[in-house]
Amino acid sequence: MEALGLVYIASALLIGLGALGTAIGFGTLGGKLLEGSARQPEQAPALQGKMFLMAGLLDAVPMIGVGIAMYLIFAVAPGLAG
Repeated sequence: MEALGLVYIASALLIGLGALGTAIGFGTLGGKLLEGSARQPEQAPALQGKMFLMAGLLDAVPMIGVGIAMYLIFAVAPGLAG
């Protein structure tokens, strides 16, 4: 397989696996928020604030993956093709 094809496959894996991991993380995070709120309803606002903080950090993972994939596609791949 050509190096250019491998760059495209690596970029797709970066984006796809980053999105998959984030989806699993959001599902776990939401489930634990509901579980904690059901156990201690008076702590729900504090838990919700912490959940939004963690959701923001969790969103950084696919954004970094997309940035690296764009670098591979637009900076590395043209050098391999030419």
